[in-house]
Amino acid sequence: MRKLIVVASLAATALATPALAQDKAPFSGLRVEGIAGWDRAQVPNDHTNGVVYGAGIGYDFRAGGAVLGIEGEASDSTGKQCVTGTLVAADKLCANAGRDLYVGARIGAAVGPATLLYAKAGYTNARFNVNYTEPTGVNDFSVHDSLDGIRVGGGIEQAVGRNAYVKAEYRYSNYEQNVDRHQVVAGFGFRF
Repeated sequence: MRKLIVVASLAATALATPALAQDKAPFSGLRVEGIAGWDRAQVPNDHTNGVVYGAGIGYDFRAGGAVLGIEGEASDSTGKQCVTGTLVAADKLCANAGRDLYVGARIGAAVGPATLLYAKAGYTNARFNVNYTEPTGVNDFSVHDSLDGIRVGGGIEQAVGRNAYVKAEYRYSNYEQNVDRHQVVAGFGFRF
């Protein structure tokens, strides 16, 4: 009986060791993050700048020397531009970049024990709002339009502890109706 317990203990230890090693693999597992940065939404011959902010979730796994992952993000922007006197004196026409939803994938390579370089691509859907007000209020209107697009980008992620990381990322989004967006963001996240 004693031999059976010793053999079972050794087998359990041997089987658990690879699982422990996988748990400690850098740049793998579930992650959540917050982001903030510069946002530039543009249409032909015009643009607006603002601050983008949001939260994301993803899951990464190691495949040899590569890191593969899926991710999603919800963000918003302060980007807004207004003009006055477009149709009558004291009227105001404002356009602003609203919420942005993204889902995609990324591929990267660890360039050190705590540094990851990666590229990303996926689907994005952004809302843009146009509001018009005039002194009488009779002709006021608001239009909200959601535009589909693609996003590509790249970045660097740096581990800053056992489960925390910081990142810097550039991304370009191209939407229908000749709308595109450039963003440079910084992020802070945790892996589980």
